[in-house]
Amino acid sequence: MSLKQQASQGAEVNEKMAALMTNANAVRAIASAVEGTLGPKGLDTMLVDKFGEVVITNDGVTILTMMEANHPAARMVINIAKSQQEEIGDGTTTATVMAGTLVSAGVEQVAKGVPVARVIEGIRSGVRRALEVMKEQALPIEDLQHPWLNQVALVAGREHRDIAELVVEAARLIGQEKLLDANFKLSDTVMSQEGANNQVFMGVIVNKETMNKQMPKELENVKVLVIDDALEPEQIEDEALGTEAGFARYLELQSEFKANVQKIIDIGTGLVLVDRGVSDIAEEMLTDAGVMVVQRVLNKELRRAAEHTGARVIKRTGLKKDSAELEKYLGAAKKVIENEKLEQLWILDGSGKPMATVLVGAATEEVVGERERIAKDAASSVQAAVKGGVVPGGGALELAVSREVEKLKENTRGMAAYGVGCVAETLRRPMAQIVSNAGFNPLEKIGDVLSAQVEQNKISLAVDCDTGDIVDMFDLGVLDPALVKIHALKAAGEIAEAILRIDTIIKMKDYQQSETNSLER
Repeated sequence: MSLKQQASQGAEVNEKMAALMTNANAVRAIASAVEGTLGPKGLDTMLVDKFGEVVITNDGVTILTMMEANHPAARMVINIAKSQQEEIGDGTTTATVMAGTLVSAGVEQVAKGVPVARVIEGIRSGVRRALEVMKEQALPIEDLQHPWLNQVALVAGREHRDIAELVVEAARLIGQEKLLDANFKLSDTVMSQEGANNQVFMGVIVNKETMNKQMPKELENVKVLVIDDALEPEQIEDEALGTEAGFARYLELQSEFKANVQKIIDIGTGLVLVDRGVSDIAEEMLTDAGVMVVQRVLNKELRRAAEHTGARVIKRTGLKKDSAELEKYLGAAKKVIENEKLEQLWILDGSGKPMATVLVGAATEEVVGERERIAKDAASSVQAAVKGGVVPGGGALELAVSREVEKLKENTRGMAAYGVGCVAETLRRPMAQIVSNAGFNPLEKIGDVLSAQVEQNKISLAVDCDTGDIVDMFDLGVLDPALVKIHALKAAGEIAEAILRIDTIIKMKDYQQSETNSLER
């Protein structure tokens, strides 16, 4: 090979390595932005927009989604964190920190001369083994009265005992069957309001007031009608109104509409929830009849109200049904209250599916937003614990699993062993960061914990962040949902493999600009 060919080949290798390093640095920067929040001693992050508006939070996914990130690799990590949040509802910080470590460790091996394909092979093998061990260690929660559930909520709720108690009470009200439903999210039952008192109740909240002050403020044993449409007469085209037949049709529709509204009143409806607008005619008739009416209800709230009260959602045309048929669409609730202070309607003790609401309050808008995020994390963790069991927290499980991955490394032939080693290093990272945030030396403490876990044959040993002592996380009450750990590692493995496979970065042409230039020519 000539010197010229060697130089060309060397330049190509350097270019590919530069692309890998650029992506790795972007991922590491994203991980650095959230790693300081990890653990009980983690600190908050202040996010400031161009208008000077401030958000102060300890929530990883909030930081990631609100921070400015232009690098494509950085956005890939943020998307993985969003996926973790959507799937589990918690663990985004852990997933991001692990992804940063796994990418950095993989790039380091590539820089030393290990082929990318072998590193990826080892990472896949290591992650697969780690996930197997994690699943084996999960301890199920079969009873919603189990004290572990309170501890999971307390840890995920960042030691806010009042929030943890509300979330667990809501879970118990809803029941295990509903919590195991793949389409139900306990975090959706969490709401926050400035000036509200913390409470949990069986019912749903509609964030709207009744249409006017003459409507009742409170009703008991209420029949509920849910209209996924406008409560207005059918419209006639302006051109048609100019004709005799068109005007006659208009009068007919008005009369028919009034009859339909009267039907709503006659079947004893006490509350009408409407997706869109309500006409003046309907408002007047329903007000005179003492019916509560709420218009332009968010579709999500409309569906929850229907589910809780047992109402069958109906369209405007469905109101033409006879009274006996229309009654079958009604739901029921023991009480409906308009909270004028909070500008909300509370529907309590519906006859449909059990639906609890967790209302979290605080003194200021900034604080109430953070308390809602904390409560949603706690709710997500409680549901994940019911679904997949619990494991010791504080990084104890990951550290124990790293020992199993190290054993796999010893039995792995060839250069794939280096990739397996990257996974073992990544699994040690959560405890290292938690200990570091607590003000202790992570290298010293991890060595001590590893020795203690082996000597006592306990995977639940970790560091007490208050004293620095090695303690059993089960005794300390530091428990995490197994699904949070499993999905965090799985997400980290996916993003690491995706980043390591990129060896060239090419800027795409601006198709819109190209089309504009073509038209100009």
